[in-house]
Amino acid sequence: MNIDYTVTALMFPAIPLLMSVYSNRFHTLSKLIRELHDEHVYEKHIPPEWKKQFINLSGRITLLRWTILFAAFGFLFNMLTVLGLYLNELFVARLIFGSCCLSMIVSILFFIREIHLSTNALKLHMSDMDVDVN
Repeated sequence: MNIDYTVTALMFPAIPLLMSVYSNRFHTLSKLIRELHDEHVYEKHIPPEWKKQFINLSGRITLLRWTILFAAFGFLFNMLTVLGLYLNELFVARLIFGSCCLSMIVSILFFIREIHLSTNALKLHMSDMDVDVN
């Protein structure tokens, strides 16, 4: 495969867009955790499913941290690919670009897992409502 600037340019809009999605997700999750913290500490309100929610939120934070980290590595590797191309080091640029793609794949897999945990959290949150949706 021939690699040139256009190949790396394809990743430039995708990576920041994904990182923006991840950051928004992290911001929303941190806001939720702060609200639950205030409710628990200041108002002494402890819902019955609090421990399960806490475990779920803790897992989601960990997944988002890894998601964002691998996306950042993907962005870094993409920039290093451009540098390798600029220095006319095609073999090195190919290896680095492969690392970029691999990092982004891992990042997306972590994000898919986080979405799965998020839907489980919503089901847990709705568990105290007595509604038959079938």
